[in-house]
Amino acid sequence: MKGFSIGIDDMALYVPSLYLPIRTIAAERGISYEKLNKGLGLEHLAIPDVHEDTATMAANAVVEIIEKNQIDPNTIGRIYLGTESALDGAKPTATYVLEMLRRKYRGQYGKKCLLNCDVVDLTFACVGGVDALQNTLDWVKGDASRIGIVVCADFAKYELASTGEYTQGAGAIAMLVKHNPRLLTIGDTFGVASMGVHDFFKPKKEVDKLQIIKEVLDLAGITHISAAETLAKLGDSLEVKGILDDNDSKLSMRKDTPVFDGQYSNFTYQNRIREAYFNFKDKKITAGLIPENYPVLGNWERLIFHLPYAAHGRRIASQLFMIELKAIGKWTAYAEENELVEPQRKDFSEVGLFNKANSQFLRTITKTKGYKEFTLNKLAKAEVASSEVGNMYACSIFLALMGTLEEDYLEGSKLAGKDFGFIAYGSGSKSKVFEASIQPAWKEVVQSFQIKQKLANRKALDYPTYEALHRMQMDKSIIAPKEEFALASISTEVLKEGARYYEWVSAEQFKQAEQPVLSKEVV
Repeated sequence: MKGFSIGIDDMALYVPSLYLPIRTIAAERGISYEKLNKGLGLEHLAIPDVHEDTATMAANAVVEIIEKNQIDPNTIGRIYLGTESALDGAKPTATYVLEMLRRKYRGQYGKKCLLNCDVVDLTFACVGGVDALQNTLDWVKGDASRIGIVVCADFAKYELASTGEYTQGAGAIAMLVKHNPRLLTIGDTFGVASMGVHDFFKPKKEVDKLQIIKEVLDLAGITHISAAETLAKLGDSLEVKGILDDNDSKLSMRKDTPVFDGQYSNFTYQNRIREAYFNFKDKKITAGLIPENYPVLGNWERLIFHLPYAAHGRRIASQLFMIELKAIGKWTAYAEENELVEPQRKDFSEVGLFNKANSQFLRTITKTKGYKEFTLNKLAKAEVASSEVGNMYACSIFLALMGTLEEDYLEGSKLAGKDFGFIAYGSGSKSKVFEASIQPAWKEVVQSFQIKQKLANRKALDYPTYEALHRMQMDKSIIAPKEEFALASISTEVLKEGARYYEWVSAEQFKQAEQPVLSKEVV
């Protein structure tokens, strides 16, 4: 199969119709707007409505790909979902996506529509979407008739008043993967670096039943009832009659909000991308594709980073910038010109002190004129869309790609034949580094992205409404769904408890119905 290429033929963005202005959250939390806006590049945070979740956002993005490319769903061999916002501990969220699509298209394409489509979730924090993409590229490569869809969907939700709250965001991005793509081709070389760390995670927590009863009694102001004696009344029966009567001695709980250490996560992010970069470059050198002193970053027209917030790329890329200057023999002159003195491990008694000094040194590099010019040329275009949406976890690196391409399209840039470098990261932690080549037809694809139009059509939230949504206190959508999938009900039936049901809300249904109320029973 010589002479073929594989990659991304088209992309589609779905973003919720609600957003929280960063000015609003800054004022409410007593944080300087300029610190969040100028320092972190934040402007608006995408917030899901009552009827939206990971599955609806993913399905809506896939529908756009299918519709604008006029794809027969029966030709789609796989839909792989990258997410860390799964809706179930066993049932893949991708199955919900598949069923929504099947029900929408079966009238037109037959009862067996999408029956033979392979679906699965891939989860590795924010790099899960890249894992899904790499896996699908390998599969598509085996047969020119194969097409696959990779979709990423997440809601980056943090606890109220936490240091991560102002980086929240949500949405989905779908990608059509096939032979001879119109948008970009992706090479075989993927650099990778993995370690098992706890910089950011969503653990399953065990909650003591006695502690729950104590808290309830305290809230009720009841002092004459013993929590231990109350718990003993549950007995040893195997019959489960309620939440506390569960057979396990402790209750399990998993929250959508993470346990995280922002500074440590930045440290692991920087380490993994450096290691993955070296692994990528070593593979290229070993294969005889580039010499040792090849300027990899310089050869990439744009750098596409995972952006947990818009300005993160330029904050985190300074080490790679230094590594490249060293590789091409220009670091010594650059360091002397900018009075940069790199700390050496031997000069510090403790590794922690060295790491602190090195971190400060890398921040100093970001303030130099040469580095600012480097990031302006390579990274700045990705920040535009990211600043309007916030963190999208597995989607973030692909929003950076779509945003960059749209900005270049609007500026009339000549990108055909240029290479983009991708720097992906997922907490836990893993990085992947790879490259793609922009194809001659890229403009005809990008003109349909319509990112700015989608972002302009959203509704701003005031703080009380945002907090009510965050606390899941609302059962009625702020904006009624129209021409999109919506969560219709969550079952409480025996043997179906927690099952989620969805519907496609057509324009006609929208006209006839009031804003939907989320039911607790199957509809």
